Amino acid sequence: MPGKSNEIGQWVKNYIKKHDPRSKSLIITVFGDSIAPYSNGIWLGDLISLMSEIGVNERLVRTSAFRLTDENWLSSERQGRKSFYSLTNSGTKRFEAAYRHIYKSPSQNWDGKWTLVIIQRNNESTPERSELRRDLEWDGFTLIANGVFIHPTATVESAKKIVTQNGFEDLSIVFRVETGETDDKIQNDIKIRSNWNLENVNSRYRNFITEFSAAEKLISQHNLTPRTAFQVQTLMIHSFRRANLHDPQLPESLLPRDWPGQKSFELCGQIYENTCRLSHEHVSETASFNSSIESGTRLNISVEDRFRS
Repeated sequence: MPGKSNEIGQWVKNYIKKHDPRSKSLIITVFGDSIAPYSNGIWLGDLISLMSEIGVNERLVRTSAFRLTDENWLSSERQGRKSFYSLTNSGTKRFEAAYRHIYKSPSQNWDGKWTLVIIQRNNESTPERSELRRDLEWDGFTLIANGVFIHPTATVESAKKIVTQNGFEDLSIVFRVETGETDDKIQNDIKIRSNWNLENVNSRYRNFITEFSAAEKLISQHNLTPRTAFQVQTLMIHSFRRANLHDPQLPESLLPRDWPGQKSFELCGQIYENTCRLSHEHVSETASFNSSIESGTRLNISVEDRFRS
């Protein structure tokens, strides 16, 4: 229905105008959701074309791509006058960690224990320690004391992998532990929960549900164009990512009542089902994925498993 298509297009315009998403962060969303699962990278000109669909002009794309290269998310390779952007090894590692967080429903099974990561003191703060903290927090851990990180459901193996990747295996102690017996344990678990800023995440999720429930009503019963599907899907993942990557994904028994995380995840899945194929069609038509550049890697992730519980 043309009228409804126009309504969806107007919703996209209104959303971009209201939120004015940051260009660098949007490029990360597009790379993770629409490029890296299908290709080892993208030509800068094609990236400029894609980003123009969601309100980012050429100057901002060029500036943001340069900054992402400087921050070791992306690498660039020139072929004549053209530049090809792909993920670095560090960028790939970050994207794969984010993928598990965004596109997979968190497990609610909890044995009542906590995974503790203790980094022994050696000298003053270093950039490497900052990167370790960033990677642990990306995986849902929180810092409860100097050099002490904790999470209820992260495995010892996954924590050791993060520690090892950052070169701290010789200075780390990783183990599972309970916080006490019966009533003491309950009170201690609640105290530990307060180390995460759940109020902020709660607010982000509720805003997401309000805005994208309106979008879901517009698209669920009407045909989308590939272009509009790409726009809606990108803005949705970008908004969900801003809430979800701050969510430590605690077990249900540790969450406040009426926690909106699962509802947000299910709303994403409903919209994604209507947009994914068409969005990829639009990206494939816009970007030259069959390039002669061999640098960069595709993300080792399953697109088909996205938003499956």
